[in-house]
Parts: sequence; structure tokens; C-alpha cells
Amino acid sequence: MLTGFLQAAAAETAADTLNLQKATAEFVEKIASTPADQLFSEFLDKAIAFGLKVLAALVIYLVGAWLIRKIKKIIHNIFVRRKTEHSIASFVESLASITLTVFLVIFTISALGINTTSIAALLAAGGMAIGMALSGTVQNFAGGIMLLVFKPFKAGDFIEAQGYSGTVTDVSIVSTKITTTDNRIIIIPNGSLSNGTINNYSQNMYRRAEWLVDVEYGASSEKMKAILKSILDNDKRIVYAPAAPANPTIALNALRDSSVQFVMRAWVKSEDYWSVLYDINEVIYNKVPENGIQFPFPQLDVHIDKQA
Repeated sequence: MLTGFLQAAAAETAADTLNLQKATAEFVEKIASTPADQLFSEFLDKAIAFGLKVLAALVIYLVGAWLIRKIKKIIHNIFVRRKTEHSIASFVESLASITLTVFLVIFTISALGINTTSIAALLAAGGMAIGMALSGTVQNFAGGIMLLVFKPFKAGDFIEAQGYSGTVTDVSIVSTKITTTDNRIIIIPNGSLSNGTINNYSQNMYRRAEWLVDVEYGASSEKMKAILKSILDNDKRIVYAPAAPANPTIALNALRDSSVQFVMRAWVKSEDYWSVLYDINEVIYNKVPENGIQFPFPQLDVHIDKQA
């Protein structure tokens, strides 16, 4: 099979060589039979026509390049006025510049009289092939544009997404980098991030902290509320209305099997949330027993029937 293929290829090459030799001989014969003044006239006409095409192509290219620079500058100024994220502004400017440059090259080649149909078809096929090969990357690009336009978070925010939580350190056009509380770097593709649920803990100025405090049965509810209120009043980081959405809340939350449960809710600044939560936990642990109220242990009452 290989020998037959080589023979067919050799025969086809020989035929092509023969046709080329024949065409060359006909061209030489035509030149030899044409008067010199006629050849010079035809050459001059074709040279002038080609020169005009080159001049037109050069003008088209120079004007097009000037327009591309102007359009790029207009887009840049629009992004600056709207204070658009630098990553998306740079990406859109580069994409617009590359796209317009490709069209300019095609128009310039067309002005020279070269058929650009095959070039356009080749570019379309190449673009389709690249798009299919980079489908995941294109999805991440689209997701990055959505994130940078709508800004559900920014660098420095503490978010929870895709099963991870941490502080956003970098938002690029294809991925987002977050640093977890144990100092791990997590890189999340923007495609999945933009299509998932994002919990942003830093977007609002204030967060509500909540404490559930269980004490033993028999404790005075009024005394317990007074203790919890004094704990909140002594912490300057607690925010009261009208700055916060509401004032602190202290109430008897539930009567549980082995304890009476009180709930305490208060508003704090987002950056103070964790420190206030942990600090007041410690104050509750120390302050409540000091006032004669004990924390309960699980207990079970057993009744024995002596008649049995």
C-alpha cells in the first residue's frame, strides 16, 4: 500500500512539473512574440495600477490605525469616568484593539486586489477551533467580566463561596484568589464562582452578633437580663441605633430540657465581628457565675415507684 501511494505521489509530482514547464514555455513564447514597446506599455500600465492599489492600501492602513487609536482612547476615557475595574478595562481595550486591527488588515489586503474570502473563512474556522478548545477558559473570561462589572465583592472582602471562606486578595479576568483563615491560598475559576452562591461578610458596614447563654433553672430572668445588658454596655464596640439597624436585644429564648436559654443580639462593625464575639463569650463565662448564676449540666430526673 505504501509503495502504491509513493508511486502515485511521484506520478502526480511529475505531472505538475510537466504542466509548470509547459506554462513557462508558453509565457516565454508570448513575450518573445510581443513587440518591446507593447510589453513596456503593458508593464507600465500594470505598474501604475499596482502602485495606485498600494497607495490606497497604505492610506487605508494609516487612517484605520489612527481611528483604532482614537477608539481605544475613547473607550479608555469612558472606563476612567465610570471608574471601571482596571482588569476589565484593560481586557476590553485589548480585545477591541485586536479585533479592529484584524479587520483593518483584511481591508488593507483587499485594497491590494487580493481575494480575502479564503482569509476570512480561515480566520472564522480558526476562531471556532480556538473557541472549542478553550471553552472552559472562555467561560472563566465571561465569569470574570460579570464579577468585575457587578462587583459582588472586591479585594479585601471576607467571602464564602464554592465551599471555601477567606479574604479576597486578587480578582483577575479568569480567576479569583482568596486567603483562608489558616493562611492557605485558594484559586477559584471565575466561571464557577459567577454561577454559584457568594456570601459576602464584608460588604455591609455592620453585622449582627448573637450569643446563646444557657443557665440553670431557678435563676432570675430579670437578673440574668441585667447581667447581659451590663456586659454589652461595657463594650464600646457595640453599635446602637441610629447608626446600626437596631439596638441590642436580650430575651429569654427557650426553656430547654436541662437549662433556661437566653439570647443576646447586638450590632458591631464588620471588622470587629470576630473579636467582639470571642471577647464577650469570655466575659459571659466569667461574669455570670460571679453573680450567683450557674451554667447547667445535662440532667435527668428518675422517679421510682415503691409499690412495684
